[in-house]
Amino acid sequence: MSGLGRELWFLWRDRAAKVWLLIGFAAAGLAVVFGLMEIAAQRDTIERLKAADEIERTITTEAHRNNWGSAAYYTFHLTYDPPEEFAFAALGQRDASPWKHRIRMLALEGQIHETDAANPDFALVGRFDFAFVAAMIAPLILIMLLHDLRSGERASGRYNLLSATSADARMLWFSRAAWRVGALALALLVPLWIAGLVSGAGASKLLGASLALLAHLLFWWAVIALVNTRTWTSTVNLTALIGLWLAFAVVAPAAIKAGVDAAVAVPDGGDIMLTQREAVNDAWDLPQEATMTPFLERHPDMKPYAGVEGSFEWKWYYAFQQVGDQIAEPLSNAYREGRARRDALARLFAWLSPPAKLEQALQHMAGTDAAAALRYEDEVRAFHADLRAYYYPPMFKDEPVTDAMLAERPNFY
Repeated sequence: MSGLGRELWFLWRDRAAKVWLLIGFAAAGLAVVFGLMEIAAQRDTIERLKAADEIERTITTEAHRNNWGSAAYYTFHLTYDPPEEFAFAALGQRDASPWKHRIRMLALEGQIHETDAANPDFALVGRFDFAFVAAMIAPLILIMLLHDLRSGERASGRYNLLSATSADARMLWFSRAAWRVGALALALLVPLWIAGLVSGAGASKLLGASLALLAHLLFWWAVIALVNTRTWTSTVNLTALIGLWLAFAVVAPAAIKAGVDAAVAVPDGGDIMLTQREAVNDAWDLPQEATMTPFLERHPDMKPYAGVEGSFEWKWYYAFQQVGDQIAEPLSNAYREGRARRDALARLFAWLSPPAKLEQALQHMAGTDAAAALRYEDEVRAFHADLRAYYYPPMFKDEPVTDAMLAERPNFY
């Protein structure tokens, strides 16, 4: 039997190693199943909302087709960010940031930020997804597989004999560790590959995720090998490695988050919503010129049609909705720029924490990172701008509602 074959045979006979590998396989399997179920639920929710949105829009259009203002007020428009095929592996910001909104022609900031209040709860609980297993659990299993590779033989008195009788002692310990690392990688990756085939994830995503996981395991293998060069007992090795895992996987990410949050101040979403709503509510009691003047600075083409004669006109109503957004705009811009800046800094300093870097890499491949959340928010803003561009001309010009014009109403999807 060759040396490599002998080490594989030893691994097969090691019941403790088989238990840890089985735990890794079960954890990865459960994680991808939970991920697939969550993504399936999100897709089902989107399909049900799309069907309900179509029905509701038909009803409201028929009920309010004689007036642009009431049609715009009562008509909701569904927006959503569909999950990518690889999203099951790393749910990322889809827990912490909204991925669907029902948008109306009213002020936008309140509609975008009205779900922020519940998000911290989701963020604290987190998700048991493949990214979590690969980043947090896999290093622990690898530590359990390798921490006593040499120290266990020293304790049993076989270390010197094995080293002396081996043609290449370094290759002996390398191959013994390599089989365990390779077996753990397979235990984690096989469920991921099966789930990827089920979900239709591309081969490039699966290959990229596999390479990222292998790089992560190689990092921890190097750390464990470094500790194993010491002549410590297995207990001391295990204690030192658990301490390093805590430092890299728990303390470093927490310190990075605290440091980034302290370095980049970000307004609260609730403050943006409150500012916008106070501005809209106050507009009812202000002279109409106080609303129309700042509105026309953004829409000078509507100036010939901006006269308001009665106590209420829809164009004045939507003008102060937009002015509410304009007043909240500095806070909103600071909020967006702050989140983008925090994300950039977090990605930069995540190199200090390989587990955090692996999670970021998987979330980027899955389209669930902070950049994806900001991109969806930008798409919602662009769609809302399209709604305003569609409704303002006929509303301000008091044009009749026609089927041909309604057919040109913007759709998000």
